[in-house]
Amino acid sequence: MSKNVLITGGSRGIGLGIAKELAKAGCNLAINGIRNEEQVSETLQELQNLGAEVIYCQGDIASASERNKIIEIALARFKKIHVLVNNAGVAPRVRQDLLEVTEESYDRVMNTNLRGPFFFTQKIATHMANNKSSNTDFQACIINISSVSATLASIQRGEYCISKSGMGMMTKLFAVRMGVYNIPVYEIRPGVIETDMTAGVLEKYQKQVAEGLTIAPRLGIPEDIGKVVAALVENRIPYATGQVITVDGGLSLPRF
Repeated sequence: MSKNVLITGGSRGIGLGIAKELAKAGCNLAINGIRNEEQVSETLQELQNLGAEVIYCQGDIASASERNKIIEIALARFKKIHVLVNNAGVAPRVRQDLLEVTEESYDRVMNTNLRGPFFFTQKIATHMANNKSSNTDFQACIINISSVSATLASIQRGEYCISKSGMGMMTKLFAVRMGVYNIPVYEIRPGVIETDMTAGVLEKYQKQVAEGLTIAPRLGIPEDIGKVVAALVENRIPYATGQVITVDGGLSLPRF
């Protein structure tokens, strides 16, 4: 499967779990992150050792100029992008009650988690549409990494929940718009995954899992998400555009 995949936030956490699975599947990877390339050199080498051609596209998805730079770097090497994985995201720096959320925190989360991905996808989707129009054999897809927080209300991080809920509608909109090109758009909603984002509350979640928070008796790991992404990239589920795939160990399943 020789596809060129651009993964935002791909150098750590869920993004890295996705990158590893796609590297194993034979994809070429354009890894985006905000850290300097020297800081992620070992990670990039690890991906290369799995057999992937890997480049690093440093930039902040929240910035319009840096979004353009990320795309320019990816296209300079690979010429075409077959898959976009919108994974980059941030949690609030401080978990605050809904009545205390600041505009600064709201804007920071929304710019990275929703506004940035929307306009980034707009540019990549245009690139994909142009390629499909000139070559009907061109296969592409867009995968948005959202969260169960799109539907599960958490009043200690309301701005995060709103951003992920917005990504759900963003998925539907792009699925409809890209349908004419037969380019599917998917949304994956992870549950509680062991990453640096959840490290500060990991003990709390582990205790809740032991008490029955999830049906599967463990927290998720990045590779759980990576395996689902790989199936979508391999075009195994082509007739499910616009749909949500929830990967949460049964966390959001209503029980009585």
